[in-house]
Amino acid sequence: MTSRERVRAALAHETPDRTPIDLDATPVSGIAAGTYAQLRTALGLPDAPVKVHEPFQLLGMVEPEVRALLGVDTVPVRSPMTMFGYRNERWKPWQLFDGTDVLVGEGFVTTTGADGDVYLYPGGDTSVPPSGHLPKGGFYFDGIVRQEPIDEENLRPEDWADGQFGLIDDRDLADLQQQAETLYAETDLALVHWFGGGGLGDIALVPGPGNPHPRGIRDPQEWYIAHLMYPEYIKGIYALQAEVAMQNLELLRQALGNRIMVIGLSGTDFGTQNGPFINPATYTEFFKPHHRRMIEWIHGNTNWKVLFHTCGAITAFLD
Repeated sequence: MTSRERVRAALAHETPDRTPIDLDATPVSGIAAGTYAQLRTALGLPDAPVKVHEPFQLLGMVEPEVRALLGVDTVPVRSPMTMFGYRNERWKPWQLFDGTDVLVGEGFVTTTGADGDVYLYPGGDTSVPPSGHLPKGGFYFDGIVRQEPIDEENLRPEDWADGQFGLIDDRDLADLQQQAETLYAETDLALVHWFGGGGLGDIALVPGPGNPHPRGIRDPQEWYIAHLMYPEYIKGIYALQAEVAMQNLELLRQALGNRIMVIGLSGTDFGTQNGPFINPATYTEFFKPHHRRMIEWIHGNTNWKVLFHTCGAITAFLD
């Protein structure tokens, strides 16, 4: 079996010749840049700076030679935009705390505090407060809460949505289309695109790491509480996000066609260590109508399989 045939069989609940392997097809199945550098060394490959394609987790970009050596069956059709609002282009050198040399996009702009902690700025704009914090000796960034005082009488979903999500621009669509066409023609791998636009309330994005001026409720703790305190506000945000997601899914269908096999729809975490953050009734009320609409559109208009990521214990949701 080719890799593409193997993944397709597994997704169809058929028995492939072996279990398909994924590495780096999505930001939730990637590898830390420092670890990836060590992996290259262990595989006997020459030293080379690792490209950090996902700055939040400081993930390394897996190259074709490593994918081949490990028998990886998937390959990403990767958005050039990062969650910190800059594009992966015009790479420049940077160094991890462990001394690993890496490359980062030009918009990866940082400052270092007196204590050695590193701060990352939305869109590389140092005229606004930083949105990411990497503790000295750490391995990934934490989002910084930049929440203004909450005016309970004037919580507007439109304010929250401003600068938070929008339509994929023509430049990025052209980039995605070129990647998909090339990878589909020149490899036998299963193509995967991480969209993430269906990730309603994705807690990594609630603080607005790529938004220079985030407005509304941005503190993760306050966000969870707001589902009970301000339900219409949260529902309004999800409705706006879902509408944009539906338009973007059509744009992706036009750009990618059925060259991709899997689309990563959502990265929202619903679980803690021991159970869900919210009860199934809350999921059904706030999330399910939008998820159903997106998934039904995908299954009705493409051959894509839908990938959801969630951390934690979500057994209560499965029925």
